[in-house]
Amino acid sequence: MRTELIRTRDLLKIYRVGDTEVRALDGVTMQITAGDFVAVMGPSGSGKSTFMNVLGCLDRPSGGEYLLDGEPVANLSDDALAEVRNRYVGFVFQNFNLLPRTSALENVELPLVYAGIAARERRLRATEMIAKVGLAARAQHQPAQLSGGQQQRVAIARALVTRPKLILADEPTGALDSRTSLEIMALLQELNRTGMTVVIVTHENDIARFARRVLRFRDGRVVADEANQPLDAAHLFAAEPVHA
Repeated sequence: MRTELIRTRDLLKIYRVGDTEVRALDGVTMQITAGDFVAVMGPSGSGKSTFMNVLGCLDRPSGGEYLLDGEPVANLSDDALAEVRNRYVGFVFQNFNLLPRTSALENVELPLVYAGIAARERRLRATEMIAKVGLAARAQHQPAQLSGGQQQRVAIARALVTRPKLILADEPTGALDSRTSLEIMALLQELNRTGMTVVIVTHENDIARFARRVLRFRDGRVVADEANQPLDAAHLFAAEPVHA
């Protein structure tokens, strides 16, 4: 039986704009088990990105409860939240966020530099992760020398290098063409099959169909929590014609 990795109860996030109170999250209660693959969907302003930021300990809720691997994190200090992020979460972003004049390998090493890992161990772990995402031959290339899909693979390797329990991906295919999107979703599905918990924010139904579960947000609330029979992205990628 899978263990629970994420639990929120009556989660609130309130912003004040002048005299107006905006409830970006309005009483979100949900659970995610370890090893799940969840797509978070909703229109602009629905709360899905705020929810992702709270899950990733990039922001703290205004109220309610958030347990990450059984640990209450909603009211931790900034330093404690940073420690939780480093220990539990790997982030993947739409625009890759790679350092432009730095090799792929050095980009993957970067989180370990911040974590104070010794240089030899950093290089070994970064090399392992570059190989895991199929880019061992490109390890010394800078981002400008890589395709969009290869850059996103580097970003995924960087997310994995700290050995997190959770991958949070914010529109990970938003800057990619349809074939490359399939390639990246196949990689995320492969990681999920090895036990990694994956949560993606996406506005694309074509991307959500690769998740096992879909959470739909509207007006700061979860309005649907749907089980999904995921399509096999690797199979679709293999069948996709290559255009010259």
